[in-house]
Amino acid sequence: MSIKRVVITGAASGIGAATAAELRSRGARVVGLDVRPAGEDVIECDVRDQASVDRGVAEAIERLGGGLDVLINNAGIGSIESTGEPPGERALAVLDVNMLGAWRVTAAALPAVREARGRVVNVASGLAYLTVPFAPAYSMSKRALVAYSDALRLEHGDAITVTTVYPGYIRTPIHDITREAGLALEGLVPAEDVRDAARTLARAALGRRTRDLATTRRGGIGYALLRRTPRRLVDRGTTAVMRHHARRGRFDRSTLASDFTARMRARPRRTS
Repeated sequence: MSIKRVVITGAASGIGAATAAELRSRGARVVGLDVRPAGEDVIECDVRDQASVDRGVAEAIERLGGGLDVLINNAGIGSIESTGEPPGERALAVLDVNMLGAWRVTAAALPAVREARGRVVNVASGLAYLTVPFAPAYSMSKRALVAYSDALRLEHGDAITVTTVYPGYIRTPIHDITREAGLALEGLVPAEDVRDAARTLARAALGRRTRDLATTRRGGIGYALLRRTPRRLVDRGTTAVMRHHARRGRFDRSTLASDFTARMRARPRRTS
């Protein structure tokens, strides 16, 4: 079997760094792209800038010997905001990095991936299935990334495979912003190990070709149930969980959630 040539974005830390290490342990040649490069095998690249993306992808392919078998779009950032307020700079950055960034990088890498009849792996999120309050930009970006995967598959499925991976809550720096704002997901949803995500992404890159992958068995079962559950019931369940935690004081130090918390502590209302 030939050695696979892989480019992964967001490679300097978190899921990206763990995945790059896992891929190398399985014999792949890996070059990373990151806005804050670390190490010799990570090239500086800002996925918000097409010129930077074009340069970074071209250099990565050159380092890999002129070809590319697998592109992993992993770069992502998080934010918190209220749906009742206009989107600020951070929310727009989330949409730009998480959604449009993957599009830019794929467009730059696509000729090489098509030539190799290779793969594109897009890292979405469990929040593409289950939306939570105060993360509209992140949830929107990941749900949009799923749609991009579908569109890419329809247009270029004659030559490439497109896999969407859905990590759950993993304790990486992307969650620092929610933790500092008193809106951490810790305890609200089950935590996953970054090694599970790395192994799943390596499977998507090197294993049997597949369309969608959860990073844990539990996550896969949960997402399957969510797909089959009426959205109004999912909304009611999410609201019930948030009300429970609001009444227990979980969000008391969050300024952003103060009005929401007060309403959650008031008499419950049905979600339409």
